Amino acid sequence: MRARALWTVGPGRCELREEDIAVPGPEQVLVKSIVSGISRGTERLVLAGRVPRSQWQAMRAPLQAGEFPFPVKYGYATVGAVEAGPEGLSGRRIFCLHPHQDRFLAPVALCAPVPDGVPERRAVLAANMETAVNVLWDAAPLAGERALVIGAGVVGLLIGFLLARMPGLDVAITDIDPRRAAAAAALGLAFAAPDAAPGERDLVIHATADPAGLRRALSLAAFEGRIVEASWYGEREAALPLGEAFHARRLRLLSSQVGAVAPAMRGRRSHAQRLALALSLLADDRLDALLGPETPFEQLPAALPGLLEPPAGQAAPLCPVVVYG
Repeated sequence: MRARALWTVGPGRCELREEDIAVPGPEQVLVKSIVSGISRGTERLVLAGRVPRSQWQAMRAPLQAGEFPFPVKYGYATVGAVEAGPEGLSGRRIFCLHPHQDRFLAPVALCAPVPDGVPERRAVLAANMETAVNVLWDAAPLAGERALVIGAGVVGLLIGFLLARMPGLDVAITDIDPRRAAAAAALGLAFAAPDAAPGERDLVIHATADPAGLRRALSLAAFEGRIVEASWYGEREAALPLGEAFHARRLRLLSSQVGAVAPAMRGRRSHAQRLALALSLLADDRLDALLGPETPFEQLPAALPGLLEPPAGQAAPLCPVVVYG
């Protein structure tokens, strides 16, 4: 059986390549893709060839093919229908951490059933929601705290969405792009421009991948506040004003990364259980505000650079969706 997959072959260049698919083994499934999601932050680094050599192994997607920088088959947000596999999965919709490809084999262990109440299109947010869940496990928010999310991208909005569901938590989100206010409002979040962002925050979560945002986070944290860094910078360095009020205010700067289950839940929840939780949290129609535009798979090589880096003055999409025929 033949399949087509998206390969990044050089800076800003990608193409569809054909490959053979074998008969699935006893611990594999054959999946026909329905939709896949584009994770703009990570895939932008991959397309530009800016994954640091020191992070090549850490940045590998679970079912990646090829090696950084190029050529590489990358991606981790595909929803499809199982065409062949174990009786419990055959015919079911699954989410899989697989690159953009129209048909593929995957280990059973990496396929998570999509709950009945979650449409395929929304299920592509599962990997981003899993990141948001892990950030909250690292952040350990408390009832009554004042929280601020800096960065209204997909991950930032999902973090805010989860925080806002906690009783007694005062939550706001800020972004330099005022056009993100509409998505925030759709999720029931209070949006503020950077110069109007509330201060004295007990918990600040930074998700812009811009050092300026992290510096802003330090200035908005309250005494003994926690700043959780959820961004991935690639090769970029972040200069921080740690000589100003950082020590006097006893601030804490914490790292959160989805590759490992957060310490608060490690040993009690597996990666599979965390992903299942993330999928269940997508059963909310408001989250459709994060999705789009849709691009046919056949047009993806030409469209991807513009989706990841829109022309000046054009609004950046949140989570572009790839549709398979």
